[in-house]
Amino acid sequence: MVLTDIRAGGKAKIINTELVNTLVRRRLLDLGIMEGTEIIIKRILPFGGPFAVEAGGQWVGIRRSEAKMIQVCHS
Repeated sequence: MVLTDIRAGGKAKIINTELVNTLVRRRLLDLGIMEGTEIIIKRILPFGGPFAVEAGGQWVGIRRSEAKMIQVCHS
């Protein structure tokens, strides 16, 4: 399952970010978003827009194309 499979308001745990672009992955790591992190999908913007997720009390926007490469499981 990938991040885009989760509905708004859903919780998930990140299990793999290896497929994400290296720069984006580094940025996510800087924000404390890595494997094992529990996230909540706050908003899914229409027309292919980004996902707004909450991780560790902070909101982060992730492009839909990048979200499709983040593997998650339900938490």
